[in-house]
Amino acid sequence: MRTRIAVIYYSATGNVHQLARALAAGAEGAGAQTRLRRVAELAPASAIESNPAWRQHVEDTADVPVDCLADLEWADGYAFGTPARFGNVASQLKQFIDTTGPLWAAGLLADKPVTGFTSAINAHGGNESTLLALYNTMYHWGAVIVPPGYTDEVVAAAGGNPYGAAHASSIGSPGESVLAAARYQGTRLAHVAAAMARARASLHRAA
Repeated sequence: MRTRIAVIYYSATGNVHQLARALAAGAEGAGAQTRLRRVAELAPASAIESNPAWRQHVEDTADVPVDCLADLEWADGYAFGTPARFGNVASQLKQFIDTTGPLWAAGLLADKPVTGFTSAINAHGGNESTLLALYNTMYHWGAVIVPPGYTDEVVAAAGGNPYGAAHASSIGSPGESVLAAARYQGTRLAHVAAAMARARASLHRAA
């Protein structure tokens, strides 16, 4: 059976959305089946209307399915994406994460690999702390965090963030080096998820 990866993200103006698509493409290239899911928008209409790029992105991604807890239960591995909000996870993604209590209590989120990706305005605008804050939840889940580390040269070419693919949006949309790093991160996640799924299956057969 193909490894199943859920890529769940929040994006206001499209940078994290592009990273999410690249990461999903990397996972699919490694043979995984993916579900690309955006989280629900919580911002008031007045805030969205104040930024033309935000309004345009809302319209452009209306066809992307909104996440649900069933996507987490379905998946063998997860990738979460969020813009940096004062060095922390965006409230839209955090709101979804805060609904996962029933799955966590049932042990359905444990022992699954997870990775994160992000975007801040500046190179030092909180990308690293945002990913570290995101991973705090994963410790509670008992998930296995799968960062890219420095396991491939594409990580250094994209700015060298070992915690996850990250983009500085002040320079514009993600360039090919950052998208390549995101694709690699998806490939790495899919490979780890497949190995862990095989190990679980072997343990079940032995039992």
